[in-house]
Amino acid sequence: MVAQLWKGRFQKELDEKVNDFNSSIRFDARMYRQDIQGSIAHATMLGEQQIIEPSESQTIVAGLKEILADLENGQLEIDETAEDIHMFIETELTKRLGQTGKRLHTARSRNDQVALDLRFYLKEEVETLIALMQELSTTFCQVAKENTETVMSGYTHLQRAQPITFAHHLMAYVQMFLRDIERLRETQKRLDVMPLGSGALAGTTYPINRARVAEILGFAQVTQNSLDGVSDRDFCLELNSDLAILMMHLSRFCEEVILWCSWEFKFVELDDAYATGSSMMPQKKNPDITELIRGKTGRVVGNLVTLLTMMKGLPLAYNKDMQEDKEAIFDTVDTVKLCVSTLTPMVATMKVLKENMYQAAAKGFINATDCADYLVKKGLPFR
Repeated sequence: MVAQLWKGRFQKELDEKVNDFNSSIRFDARMYRQDIQGSIAHATMLGEQQIIEPSESQTIVAGLKEILADLENGQLEIDETAEDIHMFIETELTKRLGQTGKRLHTARSRNDQVALDLRFYLKEEVETLIALMQELSTTFCQVAKENTETVMSGYTHLQRAQPITFAHHLMAYVQMFLRDIERLRETQKRLDVMPLGSGALAGTTYPINRARVAEILGFAQVTQNSLDGVSDRDFCLELNSDLAILMMHLSRFCEEVILWCSWEFKFVELDDAYATGSSMMPQKKNPDITELIRGKTGRVVGNLVTLLTMMKGLPLAYNKDMQEDKEAIFDTVDTVKLCVSTLTPMVATMKVLKENMYQAAAKGFINATDCADYLVKKGLPFR
């Protein structure tokens, strides 16, 4: 078990089961890069402000860069008995630098450190999500361009309603995706706020330069209230909400693909690389990808409820409940990236059965509205 850096006043070792229960390293280890980069910026600022000796600052920065390199190339493995990634890195730094390594945490609490790492990590993930959604939108546009004259029936209440083109249908989803991207960009603005310097809850008496840390890390601004800086998780809620809406859009499309793949519709056929068979029925070709995306939408919505419920009763400022934010938001981000990156090539390769769409549109009197409008133009009252 890695020694707890906070245990100075305690007379007993932490119970092993409690240590496991308290530990978050199994899911926050993914933030090692952001944690080290945040610490490099913090140590740089401490040296510039003469809070620690500039030579010590340089030594700490060099040590952190070595740790990052060792983690990246596999020379250093993360100790799963550590409490969290923050403690693991600081402990490793102290092992390498001795007393100098212990100066890194000057003017900093784990509370504002965690808030920084999480914002930093999610800010980068949002960029990836936006790029994936742009690729999906482009794919929809490409398929739509190939089907500007593919006639199909539009539906209301899942009943044939009026004639449209398959391109028009697909472009409705593009509009949804563009709104998803817009929401992500708006959330990105509120993620782009640097909380370090908030301390545990009441700031610090050291003459720190928060703007300098924000500049080094590429944040647009700093938080304005130290209590809010360490206890705010709106950015997690907002991002999860954005992604729940995004997944709802994917789920709606996937539901339609599931219908279209059925023999009752037979409007599209999925490429063999994006369909599965049955363990018993040799004739089956199942749209499992779309069913899984539809199912995973509930998972993302569930994570949003988890975060809302976790936060709803917390007094200011930081509470350990907030450790539960990471599993939920990380799972949401991972799930959405997987779904979007899988759906894009599936759509690009699916075969549109144009004749089947046309034949279905030829039935059910879907031109009835046009006929009624023609009669109205000739003087017959619409009612």
